[in-house]
Amino acid sequence: MICAGQLLNEFPRIKRAITRYVFAGLFIPLLIKRGRNSDALKTMKELKNTKNSGRLIIVAYRLPFKIVREDDQSHLVQNSGGLVSAVLSLVSDQEDSVFSSEEKIQWIGFSENTKEELEGQSLANESFQAHPVFIPDDVNENYYEGFCNNLVWPLCHYFPSLARFDDAYFEAYKTANQLFFDKLDEVIQPGDVVWVQDYQLMLLPDLIRQKYPDNKIGFFFHIPFPSYELFRMFPVKWRKAIVDGILGADVVGFHTNDYVEYFLKAARLVSGYGNKLHYINMSNRIVKVDSFPISIDFQKFNEAYDEPEVIRAREEARESLKEKIIFSVDRLDYSKGILHRLQGFTRFLEQHPEWHERVSFVMVVVPSRDTIEQYQHMKMEIDQTVGAINANYGNIYWQPIIYQYRSMTYHELVGMYTASDVALITPVRDGMNLVCKEYVASRKDSQGVLILSEMAGAAAELGEALIINPLDNQGIADAISEAFAMIPEEQEKRMSAMRERIRDYDVFAWTNDFFTQMLMLEQEHERLKQVFLTNKGIDNIRKAYEASSKRILFFDYDGTLAPIVADPSKAIVSEDVKKLIMEIAKRDTVVIISGRDRRFLDTHFRDLPVHIIAEHGALIKTKGSEEWTLNESYEENWKDSIKPILNMYAKRCPGAFVEEKETSLAWHYRTADDKEYASRRAQELSWQLKNFIQPELNLQIIDGNKVVEVKKTAFNKGTAARSFVDGSDYDFILAIGDDTTDEDMFEALPDTSYTIKIGDDLSAARNHIKNQEEVFHFLSFMVSTIPE
Repeated sequence: MICAGQLLNEFPRIKRAITRYVFAGLFIPLLIKRGRNSDALKTMKELKNTKNSGRLIIVAYRLPFKIVREDDQSHLVQNSGGLVSAVLSLVSDQEDSVFSSEEKIQWIGFSENTKEELEGQSLANESFQAHPVFIPDDVNENYYEGFCNNLVWPLCHYFPSLARFDDAYFEAYKTANQLFFDKLDEVIQPGDVVWVQDYQLMLLPDLIRQKYPDNKIGFFFHIPFPSYELFRMFPVKWRKAIVDGILGADVVGFHTNDYVEYFLKAARLVSGYGNKLHYINMSNRIVKVDSFPISIDFQKFNEAYDEPEVIRAREEARESLKEKIIFSVDRLDYSKGILHRLQGFTRFLEQHPEWHERVSFVMVVVPSRDTIEQYQHMKMEIDQTVGAINANYGNIYWQPIIYQYRSMTYHELVGMYTASDVALITPVRDGMNLVCKEYVASRKDSQGVLILSEMAGAAAELGEALIINPLDNQGIADAISEAFAMIPEEQEKRMSAMRERIRDYDVFAWTNDFFTQMLMLEQEHERLKQVFLTNKGIDNIRKAYEASSKRILFFDYDGTLAPIVADPSKAIVSEDVKKLIMEIAKRDTVVIISGRDRRFLDTHFRDLPVHIIAEHGALIKTKGSEEWTLNESYEENWKDSIKPILNMYAKRCPGAFVEEKETSLAWHYRTADDKEYASRRAQELSWQLKNFIQPELNLQIIDGNKVVEVKKTAFNKGTAARSFVDGSDYDFILAIGDDTTDEDMFEALPDTSYTIKIGDDLSAARNHIKNQEEVFHFLSFMVSTIPE
């Protein structure tokens, strides 16, 4: 067995990405399946040595540089933001870089300059080639200020009362996304990788996918993705366009696993896409949806601690301020919880008079959107609240709050980070919040206490902080008191743990993690690619069949031996197929493996010399026996708690019904009157069951073909099939199936097996045939030259 440590030491470029998956229990099962350890190592080496042959194209609302005109010439003044630095790390001369340094990064973004102003200008520097998108003012007003900032932003930050719904907004949003695509269309080349950024461009991935299906596409959502109850506030057409637009990407990234789960639920309930281990099977391709917590340039902030300008700023702060310093910095926005922070600090001053004249709360608010009336009102409230606190608690010698409404220079910012005893960060909702990570990274002295809102995405990583609810004034006050009392040794212990985590998963690891997942997805695509059997392929299987002496064949029932029909009871295997199975079973081992109950299968196959597996592996009847064996792992007494849920959904969906099998429960909706309505009900049922079922029940939800089934996890078609081949010396193994439950069988059987998926869905099977009718012809040809 290959060990995680060997992988991590041998392949440093993907160390951090693999670490997340190894310890989540996801990565090793993905690559190291039974009997495939050498394949796993080969895959890792391929990842390590892979460089994308094409260019990297970033598409974001804004360009990462200002376009400055001097002497009738334009040149780029590049921003120094973390995303720009991280993207640059992908293109270098290093062996472990993802893209070749010979190609500039292509960056597509909105330009406030007019087309005429930039006509004929070279918009490139050493690393980037800029491609400005020109959006008419009236469109941009409804697109950016309207749909993006007046609807998506408040809805995703859990302020639905501030969300404005306007048809003109969505029309402008579609128009703007099309304008971004039109610019991309001028730039993109075969092999290029496109990375789309954020909520302003949620429709773009699918626009790209429709015209450029072979290019790799990534999408990252930088703000919180809301729970479904909020997301469903979007009109039906809008939310479907958003989900389908995002799913045009190959890899979709969010900051936290909560946001991932919210999106997966939306994808399922809005567009009907289920998932397995965060992989969404789109029939002709798969999409990986995962969390990639964005970070910062740790070394930059860590090393700034010793810079002369930072030292000077730190010393000046400590000389001019009081014994204890609390610091916060945010841009002006209702999501940042600034007023709640002030209320919590007020409660602290009320309850701890011993700290009066001994604490300075330095609160910096960076101007943002202050031309908008709502933001002007918010600023006025902050001004008044600060004034009231200083008036009520301060005196001529002491102001509790040092409040400034301005931007800070980098050295001022780090100076305050490293001078403060406490960083107070209290957003009521934040996708990640990088201020807290900057604070931790800058504390080279391993001192200071971080008080952090549980509503910030970063709280999932920084558990050593004092985690508070930003709406709980008393909780904030208690956290400040605890921070002031915390001894240096405890501060160092907490801070060191957080610093190590941010150092290991910095912004460069974030970008590499994202693109490593894209490379891993390519490997998974290769494993699941559709290979339809040609005449040559069928002939090769026939020759292998002829050359073998001990054979075993596994056949699913519905959709394989019998056609899928509206009424499951009428799905009867034809006499021709039955006769063919009889001929094969006379000389070979044949196993009928189905989700059907044993009574149905007994009725149709009792006169054939075959083994029968019923209810997805729960019950087995061997050839020639009259007795059925129940899987030893099966446990009773679980149906009573699940059946009422299924019955309720059946009552709410005309035509749906519940089938109680011996070891499972099935909610069928093939005969439902309204197919679209039934499909939505099935999606809701699956999610409710997944939320209701406790882990200790060991139950599995199976989303089958027009059926939702609940069964024990201890067995499936894979475990049942393995029980027949393990320890045996079969030299020919064949398995055919059409449903999601057959994937367990395909994956469990040895690599030498011939596995065939019916239809064009992506599958672990090595081959496909187009439909159920071809099964008979395939089997007839395969056995045609073998005498009875």
